[in-house]
Amino acid sequence: MPAETTPRAHATATTRVIRTESRTKQRLELSRGRLLTVSCLFAVCFGAVGIRLVGVASTPLEEALLRRVNYQTPAVAEMTLADIIQRTTPRDEVDLPALILPRRDITDRYGNMLATSLETRSLYAHPREVRRPKEAARALAAVLPRVPLTKLEKLLTSSSKFVWLMRNLTPREQVAVNNLGLPGLYFQKEYTRVYPQGDLLSHVIGFVDIDGHGLAGIEKTFDHDLTRENTEDEPLQLSLDLRLQHLLNDQLENAIEEFSAIGAAGMIADLKTGEVLAFSSLPSFDPHHPGRSQQEALFNRVSLGTYEMGSTFKTFTAALALDSGALTMQDGFDTSHPIKVSRWTITDTHPVYRWISVPEIYIYSSNIGTVKMIQKVGVERQQAFMKKLGMFDRVDIELPERAEPLMPSPWREINMMTISYGHGISVTPLHLAQGIQTMLNGGYRQGFTLVKGEQVPLEKSERVIRPETSKHVRRLMRAVVQYGTGRSADVPGYHVGGKTGTAEKVKAGGYAEKAKIASFIGAFPMNDPRYLILVMVDEPKPTKKTYGYATGGWVAAPVVGRLVNQMAPMLGLKPNTDIAPDAIDDYMLAIKEKEKRARQQAAERTRVQTVSY
Repeated sequence: MPAETTPRAHATATTRVIRTESRTKQRLELSRGRLLTVSCLFAVCFGAVGIRLVGVASTPLEEALLRRVNYQTPAVAEMTLADIIQRTTPRDEVDLPALILPRRDITDRYGNMLATSLETRSLYAHPREVRRPKEAARALAAVLPRVPLTKLEKLLTSSSKFVWLMRNLTPREQVAVNNLGLPGLYFQKEYTRVYPQGDLLSHVIGFVDIDGHGLAGIEKTFDHDLTRENTEDEPLQLSLDLRLQHLLNDQLENAIEEFSAIGAAGMIADLKTGEVLAFSSLPSFDPHHPGRSQQEALFNRVSLGTYEMGSTFKTFTAALALDSGALTMQDGFDTSHPIKVSRWTITDTHPVYRWISVPEIYIYSSNIGTVKMIQKVGVERQQAFMKKLGMFDRVDIELPERAEPLMPSPWREINMMTISYGHGISVTPLHLAQGIQTMLNGGYRQGFTLVKGEQVPLEKSERVIRPETSKHVRRLMRAVVQYGTGRSADVPGYHVGGKTGTAEKVKAGGYAEKAKIASFIGAFPMNDPRYLILVMVDEPKPTKKTYGYATGGWVAAPVVGRLVNQMAPMLGLKPNTDIAPDAIDDYMLAIKEKEKRARQQAAERTRVQTVSY
C-alpha cells in the first residue's frame, strides 16, 4: 500500500506542474511572435516584388531597358539602343524588338508641315507562349484584315522566340487585338513617319523605311540630323513655298494631260538667294508606300534624269561668244545654206535665208548661226566654259539623287558644233537651271539650296562671265519672249524672258524621232531678274491646237506664262509698264519694220506681174 501523500508533498507537486505549463505557454507565444514576424517579412518582400513587377509591366519597353543601365557613365550614355539591348539581354533570352525614335519635323519656309512622326504601337509575339496558335491566328485575322491568315498561322506556329505580327497598328486595331486577351502577344511603342502633303513633294522629301531610316530625298540627306531623342528639337525648315508647289504641280499635270506626255519636271527658284521655292517631278509616288509605286514614278527627272536639252544651250554659246570678245551684238552670219560636216548636215527648223545678227540667231534659234558663233570660239574655250558652269559634275544640292552629265570623249570639232545648240551632251534639268542662274545673276555660279537660309552670298561665288555679258543675255532672253519662239510665255507687265528647247531623246544607236523633250527656261522681271522658272515635258504628242507641233514653244512656254500670271500676284509683285524699251527692242522693231517692207515689196511685185500677165 503506497504511502499517504502529505500536504507539503502535494503542494510541491502542484507548483512543479504550474511552472511546466507556464514555460509551455511562453514557448508557444514566442513561436507565434516569430511566425508573425516572418509572415510580415514575407508580405513586405512579396509586396515589393509585386510593386516592381507592376512598375515594369506598366512601363514602356524602352524605359524598362534604359533603367537597367547605369547612365552615370558618359560612355554608357552614348550607347545606342542596340548596344543596350545586347548588354542587358542574357544569351538565352529572346532578342527584344528594335525601338524607333521620333524624327524631327520637316516644314516649308512658312512652317507648313511636310513630314512628322506619330506615335504608334506594333504587335509582336512570343510563339512559345501562345496557346492554340491556329485559333489565335484566326482570331487575329478577324481584327487585322491587312495580315493574311496563312502568314499569322506561320508566325504563331514557328519555333522562333520572337516574331513581328504587324507594325504600326491603328488605334482601332490595337484596341481590337487587346480585347482578344490572347496570351503571348505584346505591343511595342514605335513612331511612324507621316507626310501630310501626300505625293506633292515626294521626290524632294523622300521617304524612310519601316525602322525609320531615311532612304531617299531630304530624309536620307539629313538622316542623322533628323533622328533625335529630344522631341522639342526645332523642325528642319526647307526653302520650299507650298503655294508655289501646288501651282507648279497643277500646271505640269495639265501639260501631261493635254499633250499625252509620259512625264514632266519643273522648278521655281529665287535668283537673289538661290533658294528653291518649288521642285516637281511627275509622275510622283506615295511616300507612305513607295514600294507600291512603279520605278518610273520613283525616278527624279529634275536632278537624276539626264537629257539633251536642245536650244536652251544656245544661251551658253551666245554668252561665251560675247564674253570672250569673239563677237559683239552687232556681228552676225549668213544662214542661207546648211553646214555639212562629214556625213552630217546641220540645218535650221525655221530657216532665215539671209545674213542675221547675233540677237536674231538667238531669237530665231538658228542652229547654223549658233555653229558659226562657236567656231569663232573654239573647242578648248568651249570645254573650259562648260566646266566653269558646272556641266562636268553633279549639281551641289541637298539631294542624294543627283546624276553626272554625259559628254563626248574625245571632244572633237563635230561635238563642239552639236553641243553649241544642245545636242551631244546630256545633263539634268537642274544643270540647265544652274547654268541659266549664272547667266542672269551677274555672272556668278551661286548654286541652289533646298534649306531656308542656306544661300551662298554672290560675292563668295565664282565668277563665270562679266556683268556686261549677263546684261546682254537678259536682253536676248527677253527678246525671245517678245519676238521669238517663246511668245506664249509673255505676261504683260512682268517682262518675262527665256529660251525654248526641243530635242529628240537618245536611244540605242541614235535618236527617237517621235520621242522629244520640250522645255522652256525663263525668268522675270528681266530688268532685274528675281524668279527663275524651268518647265520640261517628257515625250509630248502634238495636237490640233498646236498645228501638229510638240516643241518647247508650243508645249512648255505656255506653262511658264500661266505660272507667272498666277504666282506674281501671290508674291505681291505688281505689273510694271513704265520700264523704258531696251536697245534690243529698238533693234528688233527696226528689223520687223524692214521685214514688213520686204514682204510688202514682194507682194507688190507679185501683183504687178499678175496684172501684166
